[in-house]
Amino acid sequence: YEEITYEGYAPGGVAVIVELVTDNRNRTASDVRHIFDKNGGTLGTTGSVSYLFDLKGLILIEQAPGLVEDEVLMHALEAGAEDVEVTEEAFEVYTAPGDFSAVREGLEQAGYTFLSAERPRIPQTTVEVTDEETLQKVQKLLEMLDDNDDVMNVFHNAELPDEADEDE
Repeated sequence: YEEITYEGYAPGGVAVIVELVTDNRNRTASDVRHIFDKNGGTLGTTGSVSYLFDLKGLILIEQAPGLVEDEVLMHALEAGAEDVEVTEEAFEVYTAPGDFSAVREGLEQAGYTFLSAERPRIPQTTVEVTDEETLQKVQKLLEMLDDNDDVMNVFHNAELPDEADEDE
């Protein structure tokens, strides 16, 4: 098996990065190209959209009774986190890619449990898709990529309505 990353654009100028693991590079390339073409997108060359994303570490700690915001912030920053954002559901702890493991271990040792711990590609800017037809094409393209067995992760910079996120 080998890891492959494809980059391209969905309709409306939405940047898309697809990370795959495959045992057949030719079949996978054909499948991904077909998904982009069928939905009005275009595959790009390596580096054509990756510069629009930052690779970060992201650790989500669930907001739970007894957790004090200042203590969580202090522990995260002491462990080496770059930033912490607080939402109603979770503490979002952001790290540099190289510090991810150390921060995760530091927070585990401090007794925190995680909703998730991953290394996503976070868009530097987002694209608002306002046209209904374009929105449907973008959603269909992302859905078809998610349904492909070789696809591990799909990152994009589209601002989609919440309904689009419910199918994951």
